[in-house]
Order: sequence, then structure tokens, then C-alpha cells
Amino acid sequence: MQDAPRISNNYFDGLPVSGRHKAVFFIIMIAYFCEQMDNWNFGFIAPALMHNWGLTMKDLGTVTFWYFAAMTCGGLVGGVISDIIGRRKTFLISITLFSTASIINGLTDSFHVFVASRALTGFGVFCLMVCSQAYIAEMTPAESRGKWQNMVAGVGFCAVPVIGLLCRIVIPLHEEAWRYIFYLGGVGYIALIIAWKYLDESPRWLVARGRIKEAEAVVLDLTHRNVDLSASAAKVSTHKAPLKEVLLGICSQKYIKRTIVILLLVLLTNPAGFLVTNWTATLLKAHGFSLENCLMATTLISIGVPLGLFASSMFTDKGGRKIPIVCMLLLMGALGPIFGNITGYWLVVLVGALLTACVMGVGFMIFSYTAESYPTHLRNTAAGFHSASGRLAVAFTQPLIPVVYAAYSFDGVYYILSALCVASALVLGLWGARTGGKSLEDIV
Repeated sequence: MQDAPRISNNYFDGLPVSGRHKAVFFIIMIAYFCEQMDNWNFGFIAPALMHNWGLTMKDLGTVTFWYFAAMTCGGLVGGVISDIIGRRKTFLISITLFSTASIINGLTDSFHVFVASRALTGFGVFCLMVCSQAYIAEMTPAESRGKWQNMVAGVGFCAVPVIGLLCRIVIPLHEEAWRYIFYLGGVGYIALIIAWKYLDESPRWLVARGRIKEAEAVVLDLTHRNVDLSASAAKVSTHKAPLKEVLLGICSQKYIKRTIVILLLVLLTNPAGFLVTNWTATLLKAHGFSLENCLMATTLISIGVPLGLFASSMFTDKGGRKIPIVCMLLLMGALGPIFGNITGYWLVVLVGALLTACVMGVGFMIFSYTAESYPTHLRNTAAGFHSASGRLAVAFTQPLIPVVYAAYSFDGVYYILSALCVASALVLGLWGARTGGKSLEDIV
């Protein structure tokens, strides 16, 4: 293969995705699946834990608070670290953290240890999420970057209905059967072993470190093409910027506009998305649905999680990424008031599933949009900053949802959801740049 004629090309752009290349995405899919099992399992386990340990709602709030706080830190640290030590190492460390923490959650009898290990799970989960956003963006052809981002996430988020089904089967077995669900988090070690052996470092990160021959070897391994990256490398500075310079770089004159646009985008869309994915069951119960109907409705609605990602993968690369995001945000803005005013059970399930599908689809399109908006040496730091900012917005707005419900009832909550979606669509539509379908080097 080394004797093949050399061609000048910009990494993977314009080249077909080979079986070996798809294997890299499959590894990330496995890691995502394990990650999302650990991310969603507590919501299903919490009632059994309250009964078994005698926990109160306040105790559960403590667990959730530290989980989100650690996720915020994981996003920031994961973004910065992966720009320093590489995407691959950060990916492997993240899997190790959340898989180990999940097992500790199953083993411990101490509430304080449980809170700490659950926080470590959140740190590892979001560290991986931020790292993988940039990694997928850097490892895909320009013309299908968003497609692979959403397809990988779609497979990973199939874990949501799977873990829900497993919990329904396992937890009723006996009062401590919830521990088995946490032990199941140990399957992340399988993803770790596979990734350790087969996951390549991002060639763009290698080029940014002046390791051009290694980067060319990665491209050869994945595409079976002997690609000359010297022209691409000439566009990239190999200067190892200090951390302070990297952090300030996203606010430099060149990037400040896109930083503000993306920051406003995540500050508006993250609380809206978590309102749909985290509060639907609680709000339906308060609105008069029986507990059994709420649980069944939310289980059926959760099918929209992977379906939204798979569906959006078919058009995310159209319209420079910006147009599909704006259209889906406006669709969410229209579905919100509809969901808030319907009462029929199956209509609630249908519209709720559509709304959930939009939330997941637009969320990962924004992940792609964020990752491709910055150069390699800033990419993951920027992704970490924006993702952590979005999580902070979620943390601060969560206590407001019951207040809004008390003041404006069920439909009022979803009118506010609509306003957040329309506002974010306007911000991106008026001031956002088109990034999809372009080489990462041409965008910046």
C-alpha cells in the first residue's frame, strides 16, 4: 500500500469511506452506547434506590446536582485536555472513568461514595461527548461530516430504550437488583479494549503537532490511499500555544462573532432540550395523567431519541448545516404549543416523540456546527466551553420549571419552549455562518 501513487488531498475530503474507516465510527458507536447506558440509568434506578436506601427527593437532587456539575467540568477539562494530549488518549481515559465509576455505584453502600462516583460518571460521560464531537468532525469527509456525527449518535442513543427495558426486567427481581444495572456499565471496558487496539489518532491533531508522517499513515490506514498532506499542513500552524492563549483564542477578533452566536445558541437550546427529555413525565403527571400512563408514554416517546438522530443524518449536511438547524428549531417552536395543548394519550405520544426527535437531531447538528467552526488547535477547547456553558444554563434553569408551571400551567411551559427555539433560530439565521459541506481548513 505504501507503493501506491501519492495524491495530494485534504485529509478525507472527497474520498469514499472504506470498511476500515467505518470501523472507527463503529468503535465510537459502541462507546456512545455504553456512555448513554450510564448516562440514563439513574433515572430508571432512582425509585428503587429511594426504597432500598430510604433516600428522599432532596437526596436525589444532591446526586443530580453533582452529576451535572461534574458534567460541566468534564466538558471543559475534556475539551482542553484533548487539544493537548490528543483525541485518542482523551477518548480512552473517558471510557475508563465512566465505566469504573458505574461499577463503584453498584458496589457501594455509602451514599457519599455513590454521589462521588456518580459525579465521576458524569465527568467521564461528558468528557467523551465533547472529545468525540471534534474527533468525528476531523475524521470524516467534508461532504458527510454531519451524517456520520448523527448516525454514530443515533446508534449510541439506542441505549435509551434498551436501558429502560432492561431496568423494567431486572429491577423488580429483588430490592437490590438495581446494582446489576450499574455493573452492566462495566461493558464499557469492551469498548475500551477495542478502541485501544483499533482507534487511530486524528490526523488533523497530528498535523497540528508537526507529526505529518504519522498523520499520512493514519489516512493511508483508513482510506487505502497514499495521501500527501503537505499542502494541508502548510495551512496549519504547528505552534504549541499555551493554555491561556488557547482559551483566549476563541474570543479573538477572528472568532468572537461565531463564539457569541454559538454561545447564544447553546444557552437557548440546551434548557429547551432538557425540558423535553427530562421533564415530560413529571409535567404529564402533574397535568393529570396517571403514573402508569406517564411511564408508558415517556418510554414510547423515548423512541424518538434515536429516530431523530437517524432521520436528521439524511439532511444535516445540506444548506451549510445552518439551514437544517434553523428549520428544525422552527419546527420545535411550532410543536411546543401543540404538545402543551393536546390531551389525547396517543396524540401526546406522537407529538412528544416528534418533539423529542427534533431535540436530539438539532442537538447533534449543533455539536457538528460547533466543532467545525474552529481550527484544530482550538476545536475541542471551544467545543468544551460551549458544551459546559449549555450544561450550566440547564442547571440554573431547572429550578425555574416548577415555578413556570405553577404560574402558567402545562401549556405555558411549552410556550416558553417555543420562544427559546424561535429566538435561537433567529440568532443563527441572522448571524450564523454556513459550515456544512466545506473542508474544515476552508471554514477557518
